[in-house]
Amino acid sequence: MLRRKKKRFAEEMMKLEDPWRVFRIMAEFVEGFHTFSELKGNAVTVFGSARIKSTHRMYKMAEETARLLVKEKYAVITGGGPGIMEAGNKGAAKAKGESIGLNIELPYEQKPNRYIKTLVNFHYFFCRKVMFVKYAKAFVIFPGGFGTMDEFFESITLIQTERIKKFPVILVGSYYWKGLVSWLKNIMLKEHNINPEDLDIFKIVDTPQAVIKEIKKFYR
Repeated sequence: MLRRKKKRFAEEMMKLEDPWRVFRIMAEFVEGFHTFSELKGNAVTVFGSARIKSTHRMYKMAEETARLLVKEKYAVITGGGPGIMEAGNKGAAKAKGESIGLNIELPYEQKPNRYIKTLVNFHYFFCRKVMFVKYAKAFVIFPGGFGTMDEFFESITLIQTERIKKFPVILVGSYYWKGLVSWLKNIMLKEHNINPEDLDIFKIVDTPQAVIKEIKKFYR
């Protein structure tokens, strides 16, 4: 009897919790919109693995890419954590540019890296993802795991379905991405699940200079 009462109480509390969750979601959007309303100029979002060490060549490439982006008057946005995210914020900070980190609360507690100038913390992934897309003039995507793939596929899906205006989506490191692109061409395209022009939504490059070149070419 007592167990059933406890179960009913827990169920009722969960029903009450959902409406209040809306206010937390609203608060995250408000904080994000307010932070970016004070941002001067345009921004580029840099994605990539949190596990890549500072000695890895992709870390160094991400740092250099961020430096070049600042030189072109772009702010740099990352997910705020270690690895490629840290490299992006580090390159922007060393170039004395705007270095933004959109950190996410995770079970193993992702700590913001020390190179962030403007930090916004998020509990909900979808609120954070809105900020990545809404304020970026380009996505620069370095090698990464499931989270990186999620951001890549969401961005090209939004462009493909015309939910957002097309903008540069640039994959860095052909050695890492060529297997995926081969599968897209030889399986997904051949099965008629995408159109040939969908493969033009993104570009693959191998140097920081090529990243800048693709962004400039798009907006020219």
